[in-house]
Amino acid sequence: MPSGPIEVNGIVGRVNGRIITKNQVGFMLAPIYAQLAAQFPRRGPEFERQFIEAQDKIIQELVDRQLILDEFKRMGATIKPHFIDEDIKDQLRRNYNGDEAKFREELKRSRMTMDGYREMTREKLIVQAMRQQKFADAPPPLPNEISREYAEIKTNLRDTSKDVISFQKIFIPRLDQQNPASSPETQLTLAESIGTQLAEGKDFAELAKTYSKDAFAEQGGVQNDVPRTDLAPEFAAIIFDAPEGKVVGPLEDPQGFTLVKVTNKKLGPSPALQGEVRQQVEERVRRKKTSVQYDRWIAGLRKKAIIDIRK
Repeated sequence: MPSGPIEVNGIVGRVNGRIITKNQVGFMLAPIYAQLAAQFPRRGPEFERQFIEAQDKIIQELVDRQLILDEFKRMGATIKPHFIDEDIKDQLRRNYNGDEAKFREELKRSRMTMDGYREMTREKLIVQAMRQQKFADAPPPLPNEISREYAEIKTNLRDTSKDVISFQKIFIPRLDQQNPASSPETQLTLAESIGTQLAEGKDFAELAKTYSKDAFAEQGGVQNDVPRTDLAPEFAAIIFDAPEGKVVGPLEDPQGFTLVKVTNKKLGPSPALQGEVRQQVEERVRRKKTSVQYDRWIAGLRKKAIIDIRK
């Protein structure tokens, strides 16, 4: 056990006296960090750049959220609980493949309660509602603008739990049980060497049969029609974003290092442009049309606020 005091939570900053905690930032950053850690086994400058960029963006989002919450409080408005429930379901689907156990594990790791997360979600929805109210007199979205926006984002609105993917995979364990001299460093070096050979045009299946250490090695690493829900969320996010035919990796996880070539993707169905989906698309169009006014409004709130950020 550590001999000194343990920090349960810390303060990242204050906005008009209201605090932003490390736990808030850490929980919002967790899915991004998991993907970056998988993509950059050696970490390095690009990992640091993307991590800091994501962290700064989240902190700024939380600062602006506090400013808007102050405005909302002065209005005396409320958010209905069922909107919070629906948004949590959506975040669970998007960030954790619908895996509630994984979600609660991340809550526990970040030392955040479910009540605390509900409060964060409530605050996020307040920000959205305030933006709608603030720019309610903006020009209404035109039919062609709605259609164009829907075409652009409908894939992101799909039911990702129905996603299915086929790929070839080479898995290099963190330690080789048949080689006592192996270490995570030597195994990563091996995975990187295989990646170089693939880039030079070597056959994926042959390299899988030679080097891969999983149940699919003898079949050239081929895995067909794997549901997204069977994959780790960070791993799924990376390979579903990869173009078919491109080799991705080595990717790191607690078990070892993986190289993947996506051969086919079947994405889940996108919702029709009606009801809540249409409202969501229309709101996105309004946001784009009022982005300049919104930025000016937020800048004015920042100037009048007392903001102290410490990372």
